Amino acid sequence: MNENILGIVAGVLTSVSMIPQLIKVIREKNVEDISLLMLLVLISGLSLWVWYGFEKDELPIIISNAFAVLVNVSLLICYIIYNKKSR
Repeated sequence: MNENILGIVAGVLTSVSMIPQLIKVIREKNVEDISLLMLLVLISGLSLWVWYGFEKDELPIIISNAFAVLVNVSLLICYIIYNKKSR
């Protein structure tokens, strides 16, 4: 398999992996089972991948991970809004 196709498929799959969780959280307005620490670590790691993509001038890495950062930041915002423990 062509390594570029492999990279693109991997990027698409990892980028969209949290969308079902985000949709569930938005529908149910419930974040009890979401780990804040996991979200923060994941966003940090994805952000570093974006930085790495810029350093290596690799557009597929930049785009897929930047999209994943946006999805996970959206989930973090939902966590902040819907977290009942902090109220």
